[in-house]
Formats: sequence, structure tokens, C-alpha cells
Amino acid sequence: MKPARARKVSPLSTPKAQSLQRPGPVGGVRDLNRQKKALAIRDAALLLFLERGIEAVSVDDIMKSARMAKGSFYRYYADQTALVEDLIAPTRALLTQALDACSRDLETASTREMMFKAYSRIGEVLATLLLEHPGPVRLFLQESRAPSQGSRRPIIELSKTISRYAIDITRTAQKHGILKPIPVAVSALTVVGAAERLLLAVLHDEDIGNVLEVPAALTTLILDGLKA
Repeated sequence: MKPARARKVSPLSTPKAQSLQRPGPVGGVRDLNRQKKALAIRDAALLLFLERGIEAVSVDDIMKSARMAKGSFYRYYADQTALVEDLIAPTRALLTQALDACSRDLETASTREMMFKAYSRIGEVLATLLLEHPGPVRLFLQESRAPSQGSRRPIIELSKTISRYAIDITRTAQKHGILKPIPVAVSALTVVGAAERLLLAVLHDEDIGNVLEVPAALTTLILDGLKA
């Protein structure tokens, strides 16, 4: 079953913490208070992660920034890795849904219009992520090329997942004669790199023209530049 899309609550962090469970009915006073405090932890952590890098930030740093006692952290998260996992959860859910859909659509694509629609699913999700989750997206791009260690592991795992999907999608496209039969990994990872560079350009306010046109432009480049 695909993970459901999360409801937006904060422009920085994830909508709802997958934190340690505590007593109290869902939606009750205790539950709402718990969500509020977990959100404060996530927002504080995200700002520090973006400023210093994940491995340079401690639980003590996060809780000081959130103006909460250090010991309170473990009422919400087992460790800092669980916090990072929670921060990128909506990003992972949206991306994997789009990559799944693209892969399925390409299996039956027989015209350029159908191919364009399949790849466009990914472009549309990238636009959604930029609008709804810019902080976690920037964190992913910032940390995904670093060593897989410590609290960064959930981000590296997501990066590997994206690469595997890209390779599988490219293999399917080549099998159907959609893309040129160049080495699958080379073709797939080149596209991933281009997409990530465009996301960084948007997040850094670089002049790349109309941002809303970027997904369609990238899809066109893929299909026209790599088509068989």
C-alpha cells in the first residue's frame, strides 16, 4: 500500500511526527500538545541542519533552539536518526508514489504523448515538493552526496531508492524503444543529476526563467535528447 500524502502544517518540516507513541486520544488536548512540541523540535532541527549540516548538530543544540529541556527530546524521538527520517517522510512518500506511477505508465506507453505524461508525473511532484516542503528538499539535496553515516542515513537511503527507480524506469523505456540504448545507469543518473541541479537552482533563487515551466522543459529534454 502506498503511503498517504501528508497534510501540510509547517513550511519547514513534516506535517505530523512519526514520534514515540504516548497515551491520549487522537485529537485530544494531550495529543495536540504533543504534536505542537514535536513540530517545534522538527522546525528547530531543520534550521540547524540546513545551517551547519546534520552531523554537526547535536540533540542538545536542537533542544536549546527549541527552548525545551534536552531530556524531552526522547519523549518524541528514539534518536536523531528517527528525527531526520520524520523530516523527509513526506518527500519520500510523494517521490516514490510518482516514480511508481511513472514506471507503470511507461510499461504501456506507445506514443510520445503517453511517454511525456508518464515522465511529467515526476516533474509535477517535484514542483509540489518545492512549494510545500522546500526545507526538507533542500536538506536532501545538501546531504545526499555525503557519507552514509550517523543521522544522515535516512537521506542516503532515499537517494539510493531514487537512483534504483531511475535505473528501472530507464531500463523499461529502453526496452520499449523509447530511449537510446546507452548504458542504463549512465542515462538514468544523468537525468537524476540534472533534476537535482534544477531543484537547487530554484531553491537558491537562480535565474532559470519561469519556475512553473521547468518540469515540462526537463521532460522534453529527456525525451528529445535521449529518445531512440
